[in-house]
Amino acid sequence: MLIAKVIGTAVSTIKDERLVGRKLMIVRQTDEYGTPHGKPFIAIDTVDAGEGDLVLTCSGSSARQTNQTKDTPVDAVIMSVIDSLNIDGKNVFIKNP
Repeated sequence: MLIAKVIGTAVSTIKDERLVGRKLMIVRQTDEYGTPHGKPFIAIDTVDAGEGDLVLTCSGSSARQTNQTKDTPVDAVIMSVIDSLNIDGKNVFIKNP
């Protein structure tokens, strides 16, 4: 699993039929403090995440293990919206303080 921030959306009118109705989000990996690094990538949203949300993603064969993505040609999925992160007893992220 990776921590990532939703930075945008992608729209595709021509796609595999198993992706019809799926929300495509542009995410970028972050560290535990929300500092971005790496290249943006597209992930299928299974939890109604929104732009600016810090989320948990998974990729590869694990991305095809949710109810919505089983047997679907996806390589990355948003499977959780993060409410808070606590490291060494300190809150380093709180969604709505």
